[in-house]
Amino acid sequence: MPRIAPPLQTVTTGFVVAVVGFFSSFPILLQGIRAMGADDVQAASGLMFAALAMGLAGLVLSVWSRIPASVAWSTPGAALLASTMVPEGGFAVAVGAFLFAGVLTLVAGLYRPLGRLTTAIPAPLAQAMLAGVLLGLCLAPFRALGEVPLTALPILITWFVVSRFNRTFAVPAAVLVAFALTVIEQGYTVPLPDHLLTVPRFVMPQFELSALLGIGVPLFIVTMAAQNIPGIAVLRSFGYEPSAPRLLSGTAIASILSAPFGAPQTCVAAITAAMCSDADSHPDPAQRWWSAVMAGLVYCLFGLFAAVITTLAAAAPDMAVETLAGVALLGVFAHSAGAALEKPDTREAAAVTFLVTASGVTIIGLSAAVWGLLLGGIVHAAMSLKRR
Repeated sequence: MPRIAPPLQTVTTGFVVAVVGFFSSFPILLQGIRAMGADDVQAASGLMFAALAMGLAGLVLSVWSRIPASVAWSTPGAALLASTMVPEGGFAVAVGAFLFAGVLTLVAGLYRPLGRLTTAIPAPLAQAMLAGVLLGLCLAPFRALGEVPLTALPILITWFVVSRFNRTFAVPAAVLVAFALTVIEQGYTVPLPDHLLTVPRFVMPQFELSALLGIGVPLFIVTMAAQNIPGIAVLRSFGYEPSAPRLLSGTAIASILSAPFGAPQTCVAAITAAMCSDADSHPDPAQRWWSAVMAGLVYCLFGLFAAVITTLAAAAPDMAVETLAGVALLGVFAHSAGAALEKPDTREAAAVTFLVTASGVTIIGLSAAVWGLLLGGIVHAAMSLKRR
């Protein structure tokens, strides 16, 4: 008989996982949604449904498979959106691209040749594309030091000091400092929305070929390369046998259902999956799935109050949210840049991918991430032929 009540240790682990997962990356998600042309109400709805999608998907997949199948929103995908120009047609066109990325993930889960095609992209080029996407965002905290030092310095110092002791809580601690700065900025009052519970906002998707190729395809690729594939590998490293089609299909359905409410990609988690799968979650590996279930419930709770978070973010001092997003992505940038340039055989192609992506160039409606991957792929193919 399966246990019908969660062990206390998994309840506390799930709460910590949700706090870390949500507050370490929500500034990035908000930046990504707003960069696509969302207004305040649409941004709150997008944050709400992103949290509900990952909470409910993680809960259902963990109960179904009895493994700690932690789910997240795509932080690299949100970073990609934050560095992309608003598509012609506005947020509705972006929502169409979100939906398309979810459909591609569903097809990859059900139709294995597409999944294999995605994994056939050379890992250094995928990592270089991600590093190029993140570069501008990771420069923001240091630009803020020169422009608004009284805002940037407390956030950066807090992040640095806390990270020396526990990297997991470094960004949440920086979020608390940003909240304190917001309260001071607002005359020692806490700005709150008219309604504490978030109001859903449905956006009818519009489909434009340039946005599907320039936003939807890169969003799918970066989420697969930086989240889904590593997340499944993390579960396997802890001795679990996750069904890749089941996890990809489950997160894809969550993405498709939440996209019309403004949420980008939902994906398999990597960092929080490790937290749920570790011995600190529970001594018995067969009980650790409860941690992912508890985290899912807390994610849903946070999602209901997304309007409060977006109101606070809107009231924050200049560049506070950008600084938070930058420090949250520094570790990801360091890893992706290192992985991109590590191998001499692919270093030149990866450098081209990185530089083109970081340039932010848009040609015939296609984003810099697409061109970076295409041009880097051409260089990689040419170098491979030369070696042969």
